[in-house]
Amino acid sequence: MEGIRGTQLMETGSPVGGAAPLSGAWVRDVIDALTSFRPALPNGTAPDGRAELIEQLRALEDLKSAAAAAQARIAVSFDAAQRSAETNLGVPADERGRGVAAQVALARRESPAKGSRLLGLAKALVSEMPRTLAALDTGQLNEWRATLLVKETACLSAEDRCAVDEELAADTGTFDGAGDKTIIAAARTAAYRRDPRSVTQRASHAAAERHVSLRPAPDTMTYLTALLPVAQGVAVHAALTRHADSLRSSGDARTRGQIMADALVERTTGTPGGITGVAIQLVMTDRTLFQGDAEPGRLTGYGIVPAGWARTLLNGSSGNTKPGAGPGESEGGQELKFWLRRLFTAPGTGELVAVDSRSRLFPAGLRRFIEARDDTCRTPYCDAPIRHFDHIIPWHDGGPTTLTNGAGLCEACNHTKELPGWTAQTGATTRAGTRHVLDIRTPTGHHYQSTAPPLPGSNPLGTGPPDTAPSHSRRRRKLRHQAKALRYAHLTQLQVA
Repeated sequence: MEGIRGTQLMETGSPVGGAAPLSGAWVRDVIDALTSFRPALPNGTAPDGRAELIEQLRALEDLKSAAAAAQARIAVSFDAAQRSAETNLGVPADERGRGVAAQVALARRESPAKGSRLLGLAKALVSEMPRTLAALDTGQLNEWRATLLVKETACLSAEDRCAVDEELAADTGTFDGAGDKTIIAAARTAAYRRDPRSVTQRASHAAAERHVSLRPAPDTMTYLTALLPVAQGVAVHAALTRHADSLRSSGDARTRGQIMADALVERTTGTPGGITGVAIQLVMTDRTLFQGDAEPGRLTGYGIVPAGWARTLLNGSSGNTKPGAGPGESEGGQELKFWLRRLFTAPGTGELVAVDSRSRLFPAGLRRFIEARDDTCRTPYCDAPIRHFDHIIPWHDGGPTTLTNGAGLCEACNHTKELPGWTAQTGATTRAGTRHVLDIRTPTGHHYQSTAPPLPGSNPLGTGPPDTAPSHSRRRRKLRHQAKALRYAHLTQLQVA
């Protein structure tokens, strides 16, 4: 491990200095060395083994920081090369560099939104904050804390940002032992000292960024997050708290947190259960729904949910219903309405049966079909909700409005796909019997594939031909035949006896 940190990095023009380009062979050697490294467990004859393990952890952390600094420089160099090429092609100045962040995201196996943030971080570090980049080089800051410094100085001019970078000088050990809050406070103080007006304006404009977001949580729960101005956020929390305290004093057995959560749902949706009249797109197999099968379902906008939970939801007991509520009945005693829509899949692979349309836009039924198949944006590493139903081969290029030529994309990925040099296709690169595959090629010639997620009850790999995956009904028939054979053999033995 010491050889990796002290010798190999320096002799080959390491990313610590950033002067020498990284060769594919060098990177592969480092990766091979790390993956083959197995620390020896300390024993009674090696009392200092624990200290060595901590040193190895520190060395690997330094290596991660140095790699992040190298990635920042590479991203900036790629952005410059892309813009230079587009300048030679006569692309207007305000359109140069579009799609760079998306390519950075694919290369780093991140979502397009994260790729945009990483590219912005790289530009700020390389061009305006060299001392912070130097601290990242030497492991005195990690990538996240460098991001905090960049974020807190974003409202400053390039000159003021450079001055703050020089003042804080993280590469001198200014932040040794400092946590995230300390770093944020130091950056904010320095920024305000340089340009108080810009910092104040930034705070006043922050209200424009208010939003509500939803992300999955463990055990079929979700995090519903609202970014609000401080006065509104405090008022909402105070109102929910007063409501909870009032019910608790009246003898309500629920906890304060449960009452506040239930009140938020009821006041937002207008119904106690929160789902009456709202389509939630729960996908499950018929065996899970009617026969008590354990195959999990999939809830659009959340992900995989347990089979028992899905059946309980359809019975009206979603976790906050009152005791004694009957099937299909919400907490307020209102009848819940459910609609069943059948989706026919190919045996074994789970590929949805295709439908066609001659219209320019995807009709409502086909949009629902694509949404059930794709679940989230089909760009690799992007988990954003589907906003656009896109023609993979564009309509103006003769692409039909079919299930095969349709893909669910978020708005940003759909716009990126239309940039010069980006191409997409489907079907030609996959053999028959597999799930729907979207093939994306970037302007640099790199190739990425995205396979539709498996539907509940289908083969997760989706690569086996239909004949190799016996259906559930055939398995049941086989078991019944074996049971009859055993029973017949048992009766024959009794007759002989």
